[in-house]
Amino acid sequence: MLQITEDKVSSWLPVRDENTYKNKMGHVLCVGGNANMGGAIILSASAALYAGAGLVTVASAPENVHALHARIPEAMFTDMYELNTLSEYIQKADVIVLGPGLGLSDRSLTVFKQVLNTINKDQWLIIDGDAITHFVNEKETLQIQSKNIVFTPHLGEWQRMTNIKPPADHIKENQTQKNNLQATVILKKGRSEIYIEDEIWQNIAGNPSMATGGMGDILTGIIASFLGQFDNKKQAILSALYVHSATANKLAKTHYTTLPTTIINELPIFIKSLNKQEKNLLQ
Repeated sequence: MLQITEDKVSSWLPVRDENTYKNKMGHVLCVGGNANMGGAIILSASAALYAGAGLVTVASAPENVHALHARIPEAMFTDMYELNTLSEYIQKADVIVLGPGLGLSDRSLTVFKQVLNTINKDQWLIIDGDAITHFVNEKETLQIQSKNIVFTPHLGEWQRMTNIKPPADHIKENQTQKNNLQATVILKKGRSEIYIEDEIWQNIAGNPSMATGGMGDILTGIIASFLGQFDNKKQAILSALYVHSATANKLAKTHYTTLPTTIINELPIFIKSLNKQEKNLLQ
């Protein structure tokens, strides 16, 4: 199993062209957050912005718009239940996060299906949280156009997807299931495993201070943000896993818990510290 290290990530982080602009830094669409769980999609969108995405749109329940703009006025908003408008935003996006706080109601299922029916084969789709449950329940009838799918299950969700019981330590069995899904799988555990292409990577960063709600939501945002910025998509995904956990490691030196919002605020500083190629250009 390959390991993600700081040296690797430092060499992978892209250097921004001095003449770049927001449309070249990726447009991320975050879909989720019902009336009761708006915080999940706000965390995901916040992480995408702070990790460098050029444009971020949130499709969520209308109750969440004021909380979203209080937290990140840089983000755009659309009502996810307005399906025609949602489709327009899906078509504009480079990367779509689907699931944080989405809920399991019939309305949420309709939103889930609208995304899958609208997305094209070249767009990236990250399926997380409640969208994984919808996927499990509906997979026999689903037709997903995108060829670039990332699943981010924790061990319980992985069991529902595959019938593999925790701790899911049989790597070959996990790889077989990943191949059946025809997707990248980020299996979230103490040392998360990334099943990507024909390779298996392990994220060795991370610590117990991360054991708090919302941690997976910000991971989806960082992954989406990096997918919109990196040319090499495998390096984008692996770098996002490392940055998420290593930022928490840095904070854990002085913090008993590393809340997702604290990690988000630290992301631009930590990513900058890793970007050795950019440092060399600025000297």
